[in-house]
Amino acid sequence: MMKHSYFAIVLLVIVLVGGWIYYQREFAIPKQTPAIIPPVGESEAVAYFAGGCFWCMEADFEKVPGVTAAISGYAGGHVEKPAYADVVTETTGHRETVEVRYDPSRVSYRQLVEYFFAHIDPVDSGGQFVDRGESYTAAIFYKSEEEGHAARAVMQELADKNVYGEPIVTAVLPFTNFYPAEEYHQDYHTKNPTRYSYYRAHSGRDDRLAELCVLRAAKGFSCGLPVPTPVTAEPWKSFVKPDEATLRARLSPLAYKVTQEGGTEHPFDNAYAQNKEEGIYVDVLSGEPLFSSRDKYDSGTGWPSFVRTIAPGVTILHKDNTLFTERTEVKSAIAGSHLGHVFNDGPAPTGERWCMNSAALRFVPRADLEKEGYGEYVKLFTTPAL
Repeated sequence: MMKHSYFAIVLLVIVLVGGWIYYQREFAIPKQTPAIIPPVGESEAVAYFAGGCFWCMEADFEKVPGVTAAISGYAGGHVEKPAYADVVTETTGHRETVEVRYDPSRVSYRQLVEYFFAHIDPVDSGGQFVDRGESYTAAIFYKSEEEGHAARAVMQELADKNVYGEPIVTAVLPFTNFYPAEEYHQDYHTKNPTRYSYYRAHSGRDDRLAELCVLRAAKGFSCGLPVPTPVTAEPWKSFVKPDEATLRARLSPLAYKVTQEGGTEHPFDNAYAQNKEEGIYVDVLSGEPLFSSRDKYDSGTGWPSFVRTIAPGVTILHKDNTLFTERTEVKSAIAGSHLGHVFNDGPAPTGERWCMNSAALRFVPRADLEKEGYGEYVKLFTTPAL
């Protein structure tokens, strides 16, 4: 009897602990931890759209071919660095907004505007779907006159054909500020799928969008994803190195020091030394493919190390006598970026250790190779390693 009671207690404890962990992950009060947002990439453009709940807008925009990231945040208000708790009081003037980062060679700003209008209720002046209040009202924040013109042109086309049977009230406003939301809100649909799915299903968003899509289709307007522009084959081959001022603006201070001045980043405290994800490493400046994760290994030095380059001819080697000993410096062939050094103390099959600086590289995950124009390298991960 005692034995059965003991096991029953243990089982109850396991159930309670498991339930508590699940609740904390899915339903607990959000933590106000600031989000760590990477800088905008050199080939990325940025657009800002407010369409009600930023969880949903972020999830919708991340489906668009050519969109590289969507970041939840607050835009257009008069209070610096607001928190979610501030914005929902409807006293800061901010709207829940997504910063959409995209590759303009794949998808245009106008296409993003068209997609935005297919994913909001443009005739609702009091909020969006179940969420009410100024912070949930729809708006486009334009950063240039060209963007403003494109946004107004799309809106005018919808109005001219009286698509919705009511006036469009979506605001088109000059961009003034954007503050990333707390880490809790970033990628909410992937980090908290149960709560996100429950919220979305009960928000009325998808039901209303389905109604509006019928109206759009009747007037010849699509509700689907934009058709992406085909990726130009090997765009890095047409790379032209910019002037010093542009280089300093485009590169982080560390990347500039490493690639342009031959500097060295700190071991272990860098982006890719411990990266084990499949993908390729490209020149941070030109995008030229340099190394594959299939050839990466842990050399114990604290810098990303490889047994070979991704292909012959992608690097140029120079003698380096700066540290009272002769070493072999490695530069990228197209941009001439300093990458690191190569040594003859590596593992089989080459016996080489290509010791690189993370700051000189950009990692492209296997899943993004096609999207970013590196489709020819997908085969590296579908064939046995050498």
